[in-house]
Amino acid sequence: MAARAGFMTFGVSIFDYNGVLVDDEAVHLAAFREALAPLGVSVDEGAYWQRYIGFDDREGFAAILADAGRPASDELIEELVRRKQPLYLERARRELKSFSGASELLRGRSARGPVVVVSGALKNEIHLGLEWLGVTDRVAHVVSAEDTRASKPDPEGYLLACTWLESHGWPDCRKDAVVFEDSLAGIAAAKAAGLCCVAVAHSYSAEELKATEADLVVDHIGQIDEASLEALYAQIAH
Repeated sequence: MAARAGFMTFGVSIFDYNGVLVDDEAVHLAAFREALAPLGVSVDEGAYWQRYIGFDDREGFAAILADAGRPASDELIEELVRRKQPLYLERARRELKSFSGASELLRGRSARGPVVVVSGALKNEIHLGLEWLGVTDRVAHVVSAEDTRASKPDPEGYLLACTWLESHGWPDCRKDAVVFEDSLAGIAAAKAAGLCCVAVAHSYSAEELKATEADLVVDHIGQIDEASLEALYAQIAH
């Protein structure tokens, strides 16, 4: 455990996926639009970024349809989730992008201790991105949409990550872990779970992120280094 072995830094790293490790929100938006097109429902880009970005697919479809005056049954929502998945995967294989420095940060953090991914994305979407980034072997555990009943800002995903960490030798994971997030909902979820959170201004402005409970805000994930994490670790009185 790095934090208890003389290293004054976080021994556990928990990464959000979309908007932190991969730049794929445009891919998600296109897949939402394609899946909803047969219903005659459109998705405005501005509304997507302001309202829907923090949802998983189920809650995203439910919110989009409700906002369009088309509340839907659970069966229709599940059908839309199934319809969107291959649309996303096909487009992601062609158009997936990463954030400069993301894979390097994850690799460096994995040398300190376990790396966990907590995301509202589906598991096969996450594994596609991790393989594309070349970091599959650096991630110890993934909590995906299939594992939770509610998406962020509900803290369930982060609480599940803490439960896994506690069962794998990190009983004080709330002291030892740092979360990397990009969305308002994600930051709220991490803080509700009692975790330290670094916010990257990939999806929201730094000003918006500074109005949250995030412990540190940076413009880009490439700006995060071990020195800044050690300073944050000391700042929050470990």
